[in-house]
Amino acid sequence: MEKAGTLTELARELFSDLDAERFDQLAERATDDVQGVDEISRRWLRGRAAMQTYLNGLRGNITGIHSELRDPTEAVWGDVGVLTATLEQTYSLSGRNETIVAPTSILFRREDGTWKFALLHSVPIPETANS
Repeated sequence: MEKAGTLTELARELFSDLDAERFDQLAERATDDVQGVDEISRRWLRGRAAMQTYLNGLRGNITGIHSELRDPTEAVWGDVGVLTATLEQTYSLSGRNETIVAPTSILFRREDGTWKFALLHSVPIPETANS
């Protein structure tokens, strides 16, 4: 039986790597066949190599990343688990400050006893204009 909070802890470590710009370490947490949504280019990234290329392209262009996961909920079925949460994130992209709120799903798969993320789906919801 999985200890409650395991996937939440892993997700927070993943975003901690992102915040600290430890992109190589972040990619090591992924499965070889990982898939994820890139919010900046609005496209899918498929495979660890594509993810590493994308992350390496962020170096020098993105700074001051700060990520918070709110209201995480997780479920585990054998060697597969899912975490859903709301990601609140701020960063500076090419000198422009950004703030996003994004419903987020992370699918984890246990490989050789180690949890790795296989899918990261996080799509920001645009703010509504209040007039």
